[in-house]
Amino acid sequence: MDPSTFAKLAGDKGQLDPTEVKKCLDADVPESRKSLNPRVASHADMLTTSFDMIDETHREAGEKLVDWIVKNHKPGQSLHVTVICTGNSRRSILGATMGNIAAAYYGMPEIRFHSGGTAPTVFNPRTIAALKNIGVAIEPTGQEAPRGEPKTANPTFVVRWGTGMEATEFSKTYFDASNPQKGFAALMVCGEADAACPLVKGAAVRISMPYLDPKIYDDSTYEALKYAERRDDIGRLMLSVMMQVRNRLDQESP
Repeated sequence: MDPSTFAKLAGDKGQLDPTEVKKCLDADVPESRKSLNPRVASHADMLTTSFDMIDETHREAGEKLVDWIVKNHKPGQSLHVTVICTGNSRRSILGATMGNIAAAYYGMPEIRFHSGGTAPTVFNPRTIAALKNIGVAIEPTGQEAPRGEPKTANPTFVVRWGTGMEATEFSKTYFDASNPQKGFAALMVCGEADAACPLVKGAAVRISMPYLDPKIYDDSTYEALKYAERRDDIGRLMLSVMMQVRNRLDQESP
């Protein structure tokens, strides 16, 4: 708390009234954070206490994303980021959802995250479970998107992380018509897609930030733990990025 705020709240006696402190803190909470699903907001709160767990490679990738967003952000105008992995089944959808949560948490819901792949499969049920476990509401629409694999159904889902905050998710290519077609940031979150897609059509910037695939733990004792770990690894980075963006935009505003 800065000295002027303390003086205003403490008064002549130099003592803080808990009620007034709470009012002051609540006034600084972005409206979009208040609109997050309660469990989602609580989980985001927790992740913001562990930014020290972000490794150097991902920290550097995050700084590139921060720079791009700050350079291109215009208040009230949408700015798009597409998170890309091979199958658009696990890491890319975790990344898009956690990115949208982070943007809302720091009061910038106009920054929208999308997901896509290079060889679509299906929105994996383990990914769905990992997101549901932190309060993200995910419901099937009853419709099916075009199949990436002929024998694998590709159902669509509504993913809702807050009031008025939702996306329709299904496995798709990064250049699917439902995704931004130009001027977006492309985040490469798996090594395979990073290597197979050196150029991302329409992207204004391409940022490599690969994560290990939780798929290797499918049907193992550690399956749920590893999906949660990957969700939180990516979520922690997204929250760190959005915090830095918020701070820099606030410093630059007149």
